[in-house]
Amino acid sequence: MDEPDKVLATLAVNGEPHEVAFLPHKTLLEVLREELGLTGTKHGCELGECGACTVQLDGTPVLSCLVLAVDAVGKEIRTVEGLAQGSELTPLQHAFADLGAAQCGYCTPGVLMTADALLRDNPAPTRDEIKQCLAGNLCRCTGYIKIFEAVELAAARQRGEPAEPRQESIHGSR
Repeated sequence: MDEPDKVLATLAVNGEPHEVAFLPHKTLLEVLREELGLTGTKHGCELGECGACTVQLDGTPVLSCLVLAVDAVGKEIRTVEGLAQGSELTPLQHAFADLGAAQCGYCTPGVLMTADALLRDNPAPTRDEIKQCLAGNLCRCTGYIKIFEAVELAAARQRGEPAEPRQESIHGSR
């Protein structure tokens, strides 16, 4: 049986054009990692259930394991590698580091990409809005509280407010 011909296309990733050849059945996740070497986007469940592979496609968070790479041609793809401006981290990335919101870090790129889109569209999300937005990003390590606090802290910093993280334990507010 003959193998299908590769598609030769230019993908716009993190503001840069990348000419790449890939098989037409390859997902965006596979092309980003295997062809472009952008390994920040993680292989998770590959079923669209965990959110580890979240990237932004034209500004909208998508599960790259469910998007064919050919369907991303002509769209702006942003990966976790495209969040920082050079060596300068975003307020969201700083907040995650400051609060220890990443444990093993496997889910973190997907969470960052989802939360980044939330903060772009809603500079003052409530805790419930953050929870709803991140509901598709599973984390097995943190219990989510530090993640929610980091998004709140980043939002406050982006608004220019002096911000201290909300202190909450697993058992409720302190």
